[in-house]
Amino acid sequence: MSADQPKRLNKYISDTGFCSRREADKLIEQKRVTINDKQPELGTKVNPGDKVKVDGKVIGAVAEDKSDRVYIVYNKPIGITCTTERHVKGNIIDAIKHKERIFPIGRLDKPSEGLILLTSDGDIVNKILRAENAHDKEYEVTVNQPVSPRFLQKMAKGVPILGTVTKPCTLKPRGKFSFNIILTQGLNRQIRRMCEFLGYEVTKLKRTRIMHITLGNLRPGQWRNLTAQELKQLNDAVKHSRKTASK
Repeated sequence: MSADQPKRLNKYISDTGFCSRREADKLIEQKRVTINDKQPELGTKVNPGDKVKVDGKVIGAVAEDKSDRVYIVYNKPIGITCTTERHVKGNIIDAIKHKERIFPIGRLDKPSEGLILLTSDGDIVNKILRAENAHDKEYEVTVNQPVSPRFLQKMAKGVPILGTVTKPCTLKPRGKFSFNIILTQGLNRQIRRMCEFLGYEVTKLKRTRIMHITLGNLRPGQWRNLTAQELKQLNDAVKHSRKTASK
């Protein structure tokens, strides 16, 4: 899309890095967004030269070549909440204290720790979230009782939760009470619910990898910028996920 074409309002807002498209829709519904000082409806297009404001503050358009975007890897500690709502105590934005406005791609539960990506590029967020069922996410899991071969077999095959059966996944024992799991799904609290169904309780959950991106030497609370190679691979991985999610 060239700079001189109209753009849907939620995409315009998310492309600036202000928030995701879903969050932009909420802002529009809450009548916190104006175009040329008039309240728009969902789906309204922004034309070149239009002045978009959120809570009375102008949201400027961004560079088409994405040279001004931020992409970081964060090792989220336990207790940090993946929300951009600044009034929430322990929110991820205050924890990172980045000078640019960024937001997390997806979620990692408050009691969980490990790798999460954050960016100011709303476009890539939408593409990753649409295609997330096709991308690996790896976790280290510790549970409250010994891990049996039968438990691992059942987890790998698929478990009924949330009105569906989880997709087959890869598991590997790590220790007496722990295992690695690779998911291609992102259901709400999926690993905890799967374990719970089989009579196990998760005592520690750490995400170590998303696709080709790993934590490396990052300690909890530390973050780093994506390398040029990681960013290229990320863009290559999501470039076909424009319209629909993988099923």
